[in-house]
Amino acid sequence: MTTTGPAPDAPSYDVLGTRERPTLGLDTFGDAPLDGAPGNHAATIREVVEEAVLADRLGVDYLGLGEHHRADYAVSAPDVVLAAIAGRTERIRLGTGVTVLSSDDPIRVYERFATLDAVSGGRAEVQLGRGSFVESFSLFGLDLADYERLFAEKLDLFAALQSEQPVHWQGTVRPPVDGKQVYPTTAAGRLPAWVAVGGSPESVIRAARYAMPLVLAVIGGSPRGFVQFAELYRRALTELGLPELPVGMHSPGHVAATDELAREQMFPHQAEAFGRIGRERGWGPYTRLAFEQSASREGAIFVGSPETVARKIAWAVRTLGLSRFQLKYAVGGLPHAQRLESVRLYGEEVVPRVRELLAEEG
Repeated sequence: MTTTGPAPDAPSYDVLGTRERPTLGLDTFGDAPLDGAPGNHAATIREVVEEAVLADRLGVDYLGLGEHHRADYAVSAPDVVLAAIAGRTERIRLGTGVTVLSSDDPIRVYERFATLDAVSGGRAEVQLGRGSFVESFSLFGLDLADYERLFAEKLDLFAALQSEQPVHWQGTVRPPVDGKQVYPTTAAGRLPAWVAVGGSPESVIRAARYAMPLVLAVIGGSPRGFVQFAELYRRALTELGLPELPVGMHSPGHVAATDELAREQMFPHQAEAFGRIGRERGWGPYTRLAFEQSASREGAIFVGSPETVARKIAWAVRTLGLSRFQLKYAVGGLPHAQRLESVRLYGEEVVPRVRELLAEEG
């Protein structure tokens, strides 16, 4: 495999957030109710677009759409949904959470998101990962035994494409690229790309090696447990002679008027979704105690009133030195009306309160 390494003229990533002023965003996978009603996926996708429009109007910085290929998530083509959102929004940055690069073609990914960048006026980015589900491997005719090799080589090719110059690349998972250039090119000359990791030190170091910002998927345990990965990433950048780059974090949550209401609204849908995944993976049942532990002050779930969620986000930003926080605001069959209210409270109350808290303690 030809190893490209980072481009020497990589531009500033200030648009993606800094420690001084982190970007505050939202994520959704297009969680769909599994009640058997026809059109659930279509309705869910239209609801996601409406939620994004509201987030943009309220000044939320970023929206990420996850890619999945299973019945409980409606979004399998994030770039298509993001293009629809781009046509109805003005300022919100648009990306993924994540693009499963292992089962996609890096050239097609770059083309699609460079196109999204064009139609959105320079607001596109992509978060690249291996994903937490593996359905896409068999769906697209790939061998799960090649899990690590597929991601490593395809990320290497994607990094080469970021120069937007003719690429010479050779690996084992696809035919070589011999001096080809990919179109369209972006106005900025480079499509921003993050590497999303769930806790693998190798993946953290790989992100540093390609000079790509890092986003940590914190869906269990405590954000404090991920400090080691943020520190490893920054040490690796220093050892490689690279400047500091953004570190982001993705966690689930829900905002409602009060802590009690937020927890009562979220728990049954969290329990149903995690119980279903747990049965697939051989986990034990998901309990109310497990939920309450995750919803505690230092747990992975950011659920509660605007003040509670804002204080917890500010704590996570300080603890990990984050440049971005992304709240996955939808879970299971949580109704559209409750998701809209969560987005409204996040944009109107949580975001400005986080900024106040960070300024007070800065």
